[in-house]
Amino acid sequence: MPTWPLVVGTLVCMLFSTGGTSLRAEEVFVSIGGGDPSGVYFPTGLAMARMLNAKRHDYGIRATVEETDGATFNMNAILAGYMDFGMTQSDKLYQAVNGLAEWADKGPQNELRAVFSLHHEALTLVAAVDAGIHDMDDLKGKTVSIGNPGSSRHWTVTEALTAFGLDSNRDFNAIEVMASDAPALMQDNRIDAYFYTVGHPSETIRQTLSGAREARLIPIAGSAIDRLIAANPFYSKATIPVMQLYPDAARQADVDTFGVIATLCTSARVPADWVYALTKEVVGNLEFFRQQHPALYRLSREGMLDGLNAPLHPGALRYYKETGLID
Repeated sequence: MPTWPLVVGTLVCMLFSTGGTSLRAEEVFVSIGGGDPSGVYFPTGLAMARMLNAKRHDYGIRATVEETDGATFNMNAILAGYMDFGMTQSDKLYQAVNGLAEWADKGPQNELRAVFSLHHEALTLVAAVDAGIHDMDDLKGKTVSIGNPGSSRHWTVTEALTAFGLDSNRDFNAIEVMASDAPALMQDNRIDAYFYTVGHPSETIRQTLSGAREARLIPIAGSAIDRLIAANPFYSKATIPVMQLYPDAARQADVDTFGVIATLCTSARVPADWVYALTKEVVGNLEFFRQQHPALYRLSREGMLDGLNAPLHPGALRYYKETGLID
């Protein structure tokens, strides 16, 4: 577990003058909760921080990105005041705002606010070819990683398994490991398959598909998933273009699955100027931002308002209204 960062959110000194500069602020420090460096959250958060820091003389803000355990950790850190922004998933944000799942005892987390949505995160099932896994039913009797302990993807994996009538405690040998450790474990024949909710392309998936022990992606689709999506509006269908994104992998057709949308969230306590600055730099320079990670290649300005399951922060709303994205 990474050390919870100390967030300095106090404006130390304000210097006023009557010349060309009407207001100048000493720098404040804001933190962005990322995720595992091998995934998409951390490099995406790093890109945001760099864009904001490039304008630090304009905004008086210096940003850092933190390596964390991901979506749930980031939201809890924001709620506790240890982080200012954090990457999360549309399903986790929905559950927190509505007091569901791990927030059922705590009730609705009314302080959470949305800033913008990002890439789609597909629930990805990677299996060794020699394990003979072609569909979800073939997981029976195999050794399968369902994700690292405490990660938010457990919920999605469990719902997918349940939709197919599978139980990780009964039907296969379930283990919990970090996704970044899965490629090596598969090469060592210690696991047959693993689940990973991630934006594509992913370095972890690339390592697995290009390893000496041949692997492939397994579809997670059909009527069972159609019913799951119909009952849960934060899920959506997804297609992974394997040959386009992983040219070094064994030839494989596009793989159908489902997933969630990565979302940047914050707290109602975070100053509107901070949120406005970050929103303006990212959304206002979208073409540059899209170039910072391959998973962002399909992102559009209008799409950044899709799948937001918490109220918009006033700072973000201000920018969207100024630019006509919201009336």
